[in-house]
Formats: sequence, C-alpha cells, structure tokens
Amino acid sequence: MRIEILAHYFDNDGVIPNNKLPVLIFKNVLQRVKIKDFAFTFSQNGWANNWQDIILPYDHFHSNTHEVLGLKSGQAQLKLGGKNGKIIRVKAGDVIIIPAGVGHHSIDNSNDYQFVGGYPNGADWNLMVGLTDANRTSIIDEIAQIPIPDTDPIFGVDGPLSTYWK
Repeated sequence: MRIEILAHYFDNDGVIPNNKLPVLIFKNVLQRVKIKDFAFTFSQNGWANNWQDIILPYDHFHSNTHEVLGLKSGQAQLKLGGKNGKIIRVKAGDVIIIPAGVGHHSIDNSNDYQFVGGYPNGADWNLMVGLTDANRTSIIDEIAQIPIPDTDPIFGVDGPLSTYWK
C-alpha cells in the first residue's frame, strides 16, 4: 500500500483565519515510520517540542507556528478549517500537517485515540480561538510571516511538504 497525500485548502471564515497553504494528510505512513517512532521521526526532521495527547474539543488555531499531528493509536474525527471546513476521519498511522492559522478540533468526544504532535524547529505554540476586530490584522500579519519549514516532518529535506507549500 502506498502513502497517499491529501491536500485541503480553507478560506478565512471571519473567525478562523486559516491559511493559503493547504492542510496535508499523509495516509498510511506506517510504511515509512513505525507508530512508536513518530516523535523520534518528527524530531529528527526538525519538528520538535513533541507531546502526546488527544485534540482539544473546541475550534482553535496557532498563529505563531505550523503543527504536525501523527495518530499513534485509535481513530479520530477532526474538523479542519473552521465553520465552513471539513470533517476528516483519521486512523492510526495517519499524519496531518496543519499550517499556522488553520482551525482544528476533535468532534467525536472520544478519548480512545492518541496523537503525537510537534512544531518546526521546536517552536512554542500559542492557543487562539478566533479573530476579533481588535486582533484580526495583527494575527493575519503574524501568520503571513511564519516561514515554510525547511523539512517535511516525515520525509525530511526532500519530502513532499516543499512541493505543496510554496
């Protein structure tokens, strides 16, 4: 079975800014990486500050960094892209790369899954829940300034991230 890469684009919905860069979903990454090695692989490829947990059950985004999520166990339903976004189903072995500003949250209220997460260059992340009149311009400007990572969290320097995120 081959690794399949899905790209999803989301527009600013007025509350969640999203990003011109697509969310990438790598299906069936287990051919390349063992589930127990997600954190190691992410770190080796420059995506550190790793954690293991479920995904928050309310829409949020990070305005100061991109994020990678590798589903270590179980399956989950996530909503990506805010109110006009898409519901995606992922299973153990899938990896999601979320550009800064893209809304995401768990919708199935399950605790029967576990993600491993990480950030380019081990960045510290912030937790944002929406745009307001007071912060809209500064948050959108902050997101626009975040550089495209030098490496793909799974495939490294020559990975497909650089093809999709130009």
